[in-house]
Amino acid sequence: MSKRRHRPGLTPARLTPRDVLHTGAAGMRSRPLRIVLSALGIAIGIATMIAVVGISASSKEKLLAELDRLGTNMLVVTPGEDLLTGKKIPLAKDAAGRIARIEGVEHVGATAALEHSVRRSEKIDESITGGIIVQAASEDLLTTLRGSMRTGTWLNAATGKYPAVVLGDVAAQRLGITTPGQQIYIAGRYHTVIGILDELPLAPEIARSALLGWDFATSRLGFDGHPTTVYERSADRAVTSVRVLIPRAVDPQTPRNAEVSDPSANLKAKAATEGAFSSLLLGLGGVALLVGGVGVANTMIISVLERRFEIGLRRSIGATRGQIRGQFVTESLLLSGLGGTAGIALGATATALYALTSDIPWVIPLWAVTGGFGATLVIGTIAGLYPAIRASRLSPTLALHSA
Repeated sequence: MSKRRHRPGLTPARLTPRDVLHTGAAGMRSRPLRIVLSALGIAIGIATMIAVVGISASSKEKLLAELDRLGTNMLVVTPGEDLLTGKKIPLAKDAAGRIARIEGVEHVGATAALEHSVRRSEKIDESITGGIIVQAASEDLLTTLRGSMRTGTWLNAATGKYPAVVLGDVAAQRLGITTPGQQIYIAGRYHTVIGILDELPLAPEIARSALLGWDFATSRLGFDGHPTTVYERSADRAVTSVRVLIPRAVDPQTPRNAEVSDPSANLKAKAATEGAFSSLLLGLGGVALLVGGVGVANTMIISVLERRFEIGLRRSIGATRGQIRGQFVTESLLLSGLGGTAGIALGATATALYALTSDIPWVIPLWAVTGGFGATLVIGTIAGLYPAIRASRLSPTLALHSA
């Protein structure tokens, strides 16, 4: 009985990662224009998503920086309303002093609205106020508000006894005052502007005010000494307890006659909700990304049809179905990765331009970049999977015969 020789089975050659990348990139090099147009859809989707997230994050960063600078430890005290008449009940004359004695309070400033109008000159009708109010201000007001002077000086013990006035930035703009030394008309006489305030986001009412010294308002303008607004700055850890104690300190018998508010609440709420309206734009970016993925899939299907001879030839010389699938999936991933990289660059550039023109910090979250690029790879894998499977199932004989 003769012995039969068994020939060992042929083992297909293994492709290294470099070989896979080389074969995957071959199709891209042969059709550059089509590749660019297909990658453009992916790039637009990713650029939209990066820009939306980046602009939202940059705006939020500016708000948070503003909150850090202004602080969230300031409270504002205003008169409460009478339950029967609905009229405002004046705060006590020494309301600021009472609040200053509360443990944890660091600074207290007060203002009082006066029944006078401010005009650029006596020749202007009294009814034309420009929305500017005249207020008496205590010396500690600027420190309490953490404000700064755009130009000139703040009221002090000396200037507070004379017809000297400090203007909020909005009031100065409406009156056409740009430098100290100019005069405005209040209560039948001219007053000298000694300073103009910078913007005060936590006290917009001050920005529209002409501020006079407390002593001058009392002695010359008939001010009764009752503040209409008291500003209080306390230690961060004591804000909650101070807020509870303020009404009782201002009016021990009827605490509800003093209302306490937090002016930083609006900024905190705005920072918390920043980006809420960007969800629609993110959705549009996602749609654009999906459309780009469809474009990639279409490009890959056409590529399979055009390269039937190449597929048949590779299969006939020993390429496995898995290697064919890997080739076309790699090509799809490279195409999507090219579009994703371009989209990230475009989105980052758009965010940088917006930040530069809007004077805000340039911030792009790392999760947006990694998530966006990851999405392109997922889209590329899905888009290339069907064409890759279709290519791997082509019969080498039929593929070469049809070519």
